[in-house]
Amino acid sequence: MKVLAIDPGYGRCGVAVVEKGGGGKEVLLYSECIETSAKMDFPARLAVVVDECARLIKKHSPDCVALEKLYFQNNQKTAMRVAEVRGALIGAASNAGLKVFEYTPGEVKSAAAGWGGADKKALAQMLHALVNIEKKIERDDEYDAIAIAVTHLARAR
Repeated sequence: MKVLAIDPGYGRCGVAVVEKGGGGKEVLLYSECIETSAKMDFPARLAVVVDECARLIKKHSPDCVALEKLYFQNNQKTAMRVAEVRGALIGAASNAGLKVFEYTPGEVKSAAAGWGGADKKALAQMLHALVNIEKKIERDDEYDAIAIAVTHLARAR
């Protein structure tokens, strides 16, 4: 099983393609942080994120897409924009014929780090134990996407 996992955002959007490993560890096939400029208007930023995720679907042929569920932040405007990104990504996955799975941040931390209150450092350390990662991860958004993939692969068993 291969999953495209997305930590949705429009300034930074973490994406990872992770495949179920046969010998224990999952395998990271691809990850990056899609970044857009704050100087761009929102529709252009949304298009960049959705177009890149659609390209990844075509290139990697995942079996499904996994997304982090939205949690409300202090900034309502940001939360609304992230909700719009999520909707567009769900639409892109559905248009590609892929089923979409959603996980809360607590579910992701619990599945990937063993505790729902794990911090970013603990999460990253545990992901290196669970996943064959052969590249330097630059942003937490990438780790978040990898953790979402691990969560789905654990739940899909």
